[in-house]
Amino acid sequence: MPDKFDLVIAGGQVATPNGIESCDIGVAGGRITALGALGSAPAGARFDAAGLAILPGVIDTQVHFREPGLDHKEDLASGSAGAAMGGVTAFFEMPNTSPNTTDEAALEDKLRRAAGRAWVDHAFFIGATDENAEKLDRLELLPGCAGVKVFMGSSTGSLLVADDDALEAVLRHGRRRVAIHAEDEPRLRERLALVRDGADPSMHPVWRDEEVAIRATSRLLRLARQAGRRVHVLHVSTAEEMDLLAANKDLATVELLVNHLTLAAPDCYQRLGTFAQMNPPIRDARHQDGLWRALRAGIVDVIGTDHAPHTREEKARPYPQSPSGMPGVQTLIPVMLDHVNAGRLTLQRFIDLTSAGPARIYNIAGKGRIALGYDADFSVVDLKAKRTITNAMMKTKCGWTPFDGMEVTGWPKATIVRGRIVMREDELIGSPIGAPVRFQETLQQEDAA
Repeated sequence: MPDKFDLVIAGGQVATPNGIESCDIGVAGGRITALGALGSAPAGARFDAAGLAILPGVIDTQVHFREPGLDHKEDLASGSAGAAMGGVTAFFEMPNTSPNTTDEAALEDKLRRAAGRAWVDHAFFIGATDENAEKLDRLELLPGCAGVKVFMGSSTGSLLVADDDALEAVLRHGRRRVAIHAEDEPRLRERLALVRDGADPSMHPVWRDEEVAIRATSRLLRLARQAGRRVHVLHVSTAEEMDLLAANKDLATVELLVNHLTLAAPDCYQRLGTFAQMNPPIRDARHQDGLWRALRAGIVDVIGTDHAPHTREEKARPYPQSPSGMPGVQTLIPVMLDHVNAGRLTLQRFIDLTSAGPARIYNIAGKGRIALGYDADFSVVDLKAKRTITNAMMKTKCGWTPFDGMEVTGWPKATIVRGRIVMREDELIGSPIGAPVRFQETLQQEDAA
């Protein structure tokens, strides 16, 4: 225990690996150095957490912050500000920017852009292509790299890895778990005629039907088994996929999105139109019920947002010229805590899906739990606070949320990153201090740098 703590968080209900405990947290050098009664301990700062729950820092492992090249609708500063405002302490950002993040120079460019501008900690995915497949075993080990991302469908240009030979080549180069967007590109093209000349947005899950997802996930699992490669299947949207994934848990981990758990067709398309359009699509209640069953059965490993903002003008284009994607990083915690309060999942399960789960899936070093020696990352929440989510609250450049007007119970009250308070009571504090997330597989390269 140090002679003096940098920060003591006192009086809260702390979510430790042992369960919810009444204890204080001592922080020094950005890490947790004491848990217990620290009422008289000297500290540079004290945080009164009476009446609040202290959760391990929530990690959103799938966001699109659009920088470089698409900064008119988001950038690393605005996106990470939204994360901090929402209680999220770290994010993993996707490679479909302009240019795509497919080589070392593009990754280093993103890390430079984030330095001094990102409010919370961060990592960036390398996008797999037909051209870089043989280099992925080296690229995935670069410091600041969250791993490799594959688009089996719903992408354009070089980031699309649509056929089996190309996908197997990607899977055979490297050892880290690969994150996969599993939609079947051939079936998407076959069915495009259903909407190409214009349609109601409610046709989105008809064009991109269940079979688009099921077929891709089946192909992926077969090829991953052949290649002996661990995979992480992103934004699973169908009940049937969960049966496939349950039979392959030795190989595959599973992500669910807040959107698929909270919104359902046809209501979301009637209310929001193209603003509810995303890939894979929001489906009907049968599928949503199947996703919740899979979550309760333990098949699901992590919850993310797939935060993918577009401007109002872009989303207002007639379907299907309108782009797919919705913002979400700032609303992850309040929407999911509302589900906790409604009894759909326990607080401990929420913690596992948003902090311990990401750490386990991606082998994050020093994050994901409140324990001695771990980074002092905390999502401080009021589990009983009742608030209404509004567009005006959003820090994202696009300025809207599909949850506008939603009344929730549970709200982020503070965001603490490595012992530094970056948000408290709906206000950003200080300056951006985000740093690259460290991973077990990349520590050797970091130490050598």
